[in-house]
Amino acid sequence: MNAPDSRQRMITVGRLHGAFGVRGEVKLESFTDPLRAIGKYQPWTLRDARGVERTCEGVRVREGGKGLIATMPGIEDKDAADALRGTEVLVPRSALPPPADGEYYWVDLEGLRVVNVEGVDFGIVSHLFSTGANDVLVAQGERERMIPFVLPDYIRSVDFAAGIVTVDWDADF
Repeated sequence: MNAPDSRQRMITVGRLHGAFGVRGEVKLESFTDPLRAIGKYQPWTLRDARGVERTCEGVRVREGGKGLIATMPGIEDKDAADALRGTEVLVPRSALPPPADGEYYWVDLEGLRVVNVEGVDFGIVSHLFSTGANDVLVAQGERERMIPFVLPDYIRSVDFAAGIVTVDWDADF
């Protein structure tokens, strides 16, 4: 139940935040759920701020006092770890397990057409974000619409085969 072209996409699953200690360990921000699952999805593609990418395999992830800590092959001192500050961690979408029924990876929804129950075209899903209370789907068409991702109240259906998300949302709102 995944969008056909999204399985080959590289998706950002975390970010490195510089050195942890002096032995080359790196502070790691994970976007996975659970957070430690990021260590399962390897090899990683590391993309620095300039867009330069390199592959990293054999990373070990552990919990630290204030978050995750990564030990990476070839990173053996504080300077090398600090040089990774701001680097994104990417993996192929295909590395992630299939979502449970009724659950979706945001990356799989991006690019789908959004229509309301009356058939009004709202454009495409540009992205999603979390408010804490619920997730929000952002449809970009002739204007931007933010629709709470609440099933089945506002999100009526997701049809990957047709490439359509059907929403119960007033076209004037």
